[in-house]
Amino acid sequence: MNHQLMTSEWASQIQKWTYAAPYDFYNQSPSEEGIDELMTYQAMVEEHELIGFYCIGVPAQVPNSDYSYSSDMTDIGFGMRPDLTGKGRGRSFVTYVIERALERGKPLRLTVASFNERAIHLYETVGFRIITSIERNGVPFHVMVRD
Repeated sequence: MNHQLMTSEWASQIQKWTYAAPYDFYNQSPSEEGIDELMTYQAMVEEHELIGFYCIGVPAQVPNSDYSYSSDMTDIGFGMRPDLTGKGRGRSFVTYVIERALERGKPLRLTVASFNERAIHLYETVGFRIITSIERNGVPFHVMVRD
Protein backbone atom coordinates (compact mmCIF):
# COMPACT_ATOMS: atom_id res chain seq x y z
CA MET A 1 0.00 0.00 0.00
CA ASN A 2 1.26 3.46 -0.84
CA HIS A 3 -0.09 6.90 -1.61
CA GLN A 4 0.01 8.92 -4.80
CA LEU A 5 -1.31 12.27 -5.90
CA MET A 6 -4.99 12.07 -6.73
CA THR A 7 -5.86 12.08 -10.43
CA SER A 8 -9.11 13.29 -11.97
CA GLU A 9 -9.72 9.72 -13.20
CA TRP A 10 -9.46 8.33 -9.66
CA ALA A 11 -11.59 11.17 -8.27
CA SER A 12 -14.28 10.28 -10.83
CA GLN A 13 -14.06 6.62 -9.79
CA ILE A 14 -14.50 7.56 -6.11
CA GLN A 15 -17.64 9.55 -6.93
CA LYS A 16 -19.14 6.38 -8.43
CA TRP A 17 -18.44 4.18 -5.40
CA THR A 18 -21.64 2.78 -3.89
CA TYR A 19 -21.77 1.79 -0.24
CA ALA A 20 -24.54 -0.40 1.20
CA ALA A 21 -26.81 1.00 3.93
CA PRO A 22 -26.17 2.44 6.44
CA TYR A 23 -22.87 3.45 4.85
CA ASP A 24 -24.70 4.84 1.80
CA PHE A 25 -24.39 8.13 3.68
CA TYR A 26 -20.89 8.23 2.11
CA ASN A 27 -22.13 7.82 -1.48
CA GLN A 28 -21.37 10.89 -3.55
CA SER A 29 -23.31 12.59 -6.30
CA PRO A 30 -20.92 13.30 -9.16
CA SER A 31 -20.09 17.00 -9.29
CA GLU A 32 -17.26 19.30 -10.27
CA GLU A 33 -17.08 20.54 -6.67
CA GLY A 34 -16.68 16.97 -5.46
CA ILE A 35 -13.90 16.34 -7.99
CA ASP A 36 -12.17 19.56 -6.92
CA GLU A 37 -12.31 18.52 -3.26
CA LEU A 38 -11.04 15.00 -3.98
CA MET A 39 -8.13 16.48 -5.95
CA THR A 40 -6.80 17.86 -2.62
CA TYR A 41 -6.66 14.29 -1.20
CA GLN A 42 -4.09 11.54 -1.59
CA ALA A 43 -4.99 8.34 -3.43
CA MET A 44 -4.26 5.04 -1.68
CA VAL A 45 -2.97 2.52 -4.18
CA GLU A 46 -2.15 -1.15 -3.97
CA GLU A 47 -0.73 -3.05 -6.95
CA HIS A 48 -1.64 -0.11 -9.24
CA GLU A 49 -5.28 -0.22 -8.08
CA LEU A 50 -7.12 2.55 -6.24
CA ILE A 51 -8.17 1.17 -2.85
CA GLY A 52 -9.07 4.40 -1.04
CA PHE A 53 -8.14 7.97 -0.26
CA TYR A 54 -7.14 10.17 2.63
CA CYS A 55 -6.73 13.80 3.54
CA ILE A 56 -4.75 15.58 6.23
CA GLY A 57 -5.54 19.02 7.61
CA VAL A 58 -8.53 21.32 7.16
CA PRO A 59 -10.19 19.20 4.41
CA ALA A 60 -10.73 16.48 7.04
CA GLN A 61 -12.79 18.78 9.26
CA VAL A 62 -16.60 18.71 9.24
CA PRO A 63 -17.98 22.27 9.12
CA ASN A 64 -20.42 22.83 11.99
CA SER A 65 -21.57 25.43 14.50
CA ASP A 66 -20.95 23.35 17.66
CA TYR A 67 -17.20 22.76 17.71
CA SER A 68 -14.27 24.95 16.76
CA TYR A 69 -11.34 22.97 15.32
CA SER A 70 -8.12 24.25 16.90
CA SER A 71 -4.89 24.28 14.92
CA ASP A 72 -2.92 22.50 17.65
CA MET A 73 -3.98 19.11 16.23
CA THR A 74 -3.69 17.44 12.83
CA ASP A 75 -7.00 16.34 11.33
CA ILE A 76 -7.23 13.19 9.24
CA GLY A 77 -9.97 11.72 7.10
CA PHE A 78 -10.20 8.71 4.84
CA GLY A 79 -12.38 6.45 2.76
CA MET A 80 -11.92 2.91 1.54
CA ARG A 81 -13.33 1.39 -1.65
CA PRO A 82 -16.71 -0.18 -0.75
CA ASP A 83 -15.84 -3.74 -1.79
CA LEU A 84 -12.84 -3.68 0.56
CA THR A 85 -14.66 -2.51 3.71
CA GLY A 86 -15.50 -4.86 6.55
CA LYS A 87 -12.79 -7.33 5.56
CA GLY A 88 -10.16 -6.63 8.19
CA ARG A 89 -8.13 -4.21 6.07
CA GLY A 90 -9.06 -1.03 7.91
CA ARG A 91 -6.42 -1.20 10.61
CA SER A 92 -3.47 -1.25 8.20
CA PHE A 93 -5.12 1.44 6.08
CA VAL A 94 -5.72 3.75 9.06
CA THR A 95 -2.28 3.03 10.54
CA TYR A 96 -0.66 4.05 7.25
CA VAL A 97 -2.48 7.40 7.33
CA ILE A 98 -1.67 7.89 11.03
CA GLU A 99 2.04 7.46 10.25
CA ARG A 100 1.87 10.12 7.51
CA ALA A 101 -0.06 12.53 9.74
CA LEU A 102 2.25 12.10 12.74
CA GLU A 103 5.06 13.54 10.59
CA ARG A 104 3.44 16.92 11.29
CA GLY A 105 4.35 16.57 14.97
CA LYS A 106 0.93 17.20 16.51
CA PRO A 107 -1.70 15.01 18.19
CA LEU A 108 -4.29 13.61 15.76
CA ARG A 109 -8.00 14.30 15.45
CA LEU A 110 -10.70 12.84 13.23
CA THR A 111 -14.44 13.31 12.82
CA VAL A 112 -16.70 10.34 12.12
CA ALA A 113 -20.45 9.93 11.64
CA SER A 114 -21.86 8.66 14.94
CA PHE A 115 -23.72 5.75 13.30
CA ASN A 116 -20.47 4.34 11.90
CA GLU A 117 -19.81 2.03 14.84
CA ARG A 118 -17.51 -0.20 12.80
CA ALA A 119 -15.16 2.72 12.10
CA ILE A 120 -15.41 4.08 15.65
CA HIS A 121 -14.39 0.69 17.04
CA LEU A 122 -11.42 0.59 14.66
CA TYR A 123 -10.34 4.11 15.64
CA GLU A 124 -10.56 3.19 19.33
CA THR A 125 -8.31 0.16 18.76
CA VAL A 126 -5.59 2.43 17.32
CA GLY A 127 -5.76 4.88 20.24
CA PHE A 128 -8.48 7.42 19.44
CA ARG A 129 -11.11 8.47 21.97
CA ILE A 130 -14.29 10.51 21.61
CA ILE A 131 -14.01 14.04 23.04
CA THR A 132 -17.26 15.61 21.83
CA SER A 133 -20.18 15.25 19.46
CA ILE A 134 -21.31 17.70 16.79
CA GLU A 135 -24.04 17.90 14.19
CA ARG A 136 -24.01 18.84 10.53
CA ASN A 137 -27.19 18.98 8.45
CA GLY A 138 -29.01 16.95 11.09
CA VAL A 139 -26.35 14.20 11.12
CA PRO A 140 -24.51 13.57 14.41
CA PHE A 141 -20.72 13.11 14.36
CA HIS A 142 -18.10 12.27 16.97
CA VAL A 143 -14.84 14.17 17.19
CA MET A 144 -12.07 11.78 18.27
CA VAL A 145 -8.46 12.48 19.30
CA ARG A 146 -5.30 10.47 19.68
CA ASP A 147 -2.73 11.99 22.06
